Amino acid sequence: MEEKEVISKNFIERIIDKDIENGIEAKIITRFPPEPNGYLHVGHAKSILLNYGLAQKYNGAFNLRFDDTNPVKEDIEFVNSIVADVEWLGAHYDGEVKFASNYFEDMYQAAIRLIKKGKAYVCDLTPEEIREYRGTLTEPGKESPYRNRSVEENLALFEGMKNGEFEDGSKVLRAKIDMASSNINMRDPILYRVARITHHNTGDQWCIYPMYDFAHPIEDAVEHITHSICTLEFEDHRPLYDWVVIECGYKNTPEEFPKQIEFAKLYLKNVVTGKRYIKKLVQDGVVDGWDDPRLVTIAALRRRGFTPDSLKKFMDLVGVAKADSSVDYAMLEYCIRDDLKLKAPRVMAVLDPIKLVIDNYPEGEIEYLPASTNMENPELGTHMVPFGRELWIDREDFMEEPPKKYFRLFPGNEVRLMNAYFVKCVSYEKDETGKVTTVHCTYDPETKNGTGFTGRKVKGTIHWVEATTAVEATARLYENLVDEDKGVYNKETGEMNLNPNSLQVVTTYIEPFIEEFKPGDSFQFARTGYFCIDTKDTTEDQLVFNRIVSLKSSFKLPK
Repeated sequence: MEEKEVISKNFIERIIDKDIENGIEAKIITRFPPEPNGYLHVGHAKSILLNYGLAQKYNGAFNLRFDDTNPVKEDIEFVNSIVADVEWLGAHYDGEVKFASNYFEDMYQAAIRLIKKGKAYVCDLTPEEIREYRGTLTEPGKESPYRNRSVEENLALFEGMKNGEFEDGSKVLRAKIDMASSNINMRDPILYRVARITHHNTGDQWCIYPMYDFAHPIEDAVEHITHSICTLEFEDHRPLYDWVVIECGYKNTPEEFPKQIEFAKLYLKNVVTGKRYIKKLVQDGVVDGWDDPRLVTIAALRRRGFTPDSLKKFMDLVGVAKADSSVDYAMLEYCIRDDLKLKAPRVMAVLDPIKLVIDNYPEGEIEYLPASTNMENPELGTHMVPFGRELWIDREDFMEEPPKKYFRLFPGNEVRLMNAYFVKCVSYEKDETGKVTTVHCTYDPETKNGTGFTGRKVKGTIHWVEATTAVEATARLYENLVDEDKGVYNKETGEMNLNPNSLQVVTTYIEPFIEEFKPGDSFQFARTGYFCIDTKDTTEDQLVFNRIVSLKSSFKLPK
């Protein structure tokens, strides 16, 4: 008898399965509802992939909809960046990109319905007074003196708000629920405020704007969203979400659709994810924009060289939970290494160069040697590497007085040049500061790679680049943006503990095979790490590389 595969499901999938078992006829529809007030970060990628993945699994639909109800902080730049991020992740949204602002008339009419039902009123209290009247977690709130205005007066005042008859901030529309509720969110929350601000989508059509807690459930209802998935901080807002949808006539009970489900946010240790902090880093010039490769915005991860597949693998490993937890950044690095190890071509690049001269190699002669493009994936084939008398090698591959178990170049020692010959160090040169500038070697032509030479063995293999054909480029070596030993934020000042060594820029020499590739392509620099060609600063005359991740890590997947 064939055993059936047991598939583990997360708690959201179990909820959907139960809904289906209970005979719902609605098509499963999810959405990703970003506010266009900044660039998305890695935590948003979890929400995108979760919502899209559920729609795919249940043969449903996935909407991309902007919660653009606060034009003070919103910008079309952020809209465009978010659309690019979602599409890059491979989350295919149904139809056109949607905007909450397209439903402003629906929200206005819903507010009128609430007023007519006696469920909403216009309030003249100042923001400070509203906060004071709200009460505390242990004390009930106090009713507004304007709470019992008549339906007719509220309708007239609300229309006046809409028509621009009142100053910004002078009046708000509030829900009439329960000022003694144990849930502060239910203590007559604000639904609309007066604000004369030009909106990126509706221009100056409106001078009143709905609050998020009122707009969001209506957007879900209008789009026939079945499962409105959000993060845990909205759990206490769920009663208000249901109240809005029910009282506005979109459903009759909390169990009907749309229904809100909360899951745990993704917290990465020792990285900056808060939009407010990222914005400050950008404004202060600490980073060169929202897509600086030291950040973990999706745009930054894309520019640094992370792939959609690596992020998907990462999210699968993190899982979907109901309780908050933190994840090591090293797990994300593991995922990109795992993704690139069979995909990325391997090239030789020297990041801290010194010259190696092979004294007995013919001057002016260049030969081409075959090199495996990816030793772990033979399907990528081979390419030819130029070899000559003068090479670049990494400074760390030569020592005048080596310690024990150092198997690279030092006077009298022999090593293999990767894909080439054995060479033996015979002498070296220094500059006036005592720094080694040139290493002299001799080579053994009988030891050519691929000839099956077995005469003797060497313990060390080093990489190199032929000097006259090398491509000169800039490499940017990244470390964590914050000081991991001190934590992200200073507990006393609230300032970020920035790492002054988060970026090191070096000149590097690379084999000419690199010229066959384009910005955005990724590689393994032999013995060094994974790099990609920067998509922003690379020009026709200058290649710029970003280090994605070092070659090795001590990180291991938990069992």
